[in-house]
Amino acid sequence: MQFLVKAYDGPNMLERRMEVRPRHLEGMKALGKQIIAAGGLLDEDGKMKGSALIMEFPDRAALDEYLAGEPYVVEGVWQKIVVEPMNVVLVNGEKR
Repeated sequence: MQFLVKAYDGPNMLERRMEVRPRHLEGMKALGKQIIAAGGLLDEDGKMKGSALIMEFPDRAALDEYLAGEPYVVEGVWQKIVVEPMNVVLVNGEKR
């Protein structure tokens, strides 16, 4: 199953986000192809306000298990997370 994860930072979290970022990226790298796409969400001024991820897990429980240990969650950077099931059809213009 694929999921769209929109994770919003708490107020004034940019400095904390940058401190935790190496551990976050290390964990993302370990997931490999389970991450279909990922990037930062920006506000109207181009400043980081959160993250958007398209991820693949066997089910929602497996995604929730990942999120429970995600450094941005553990360290309180992400304070609001919205998860929606998704059906990925194209990746880089190629049918999946």
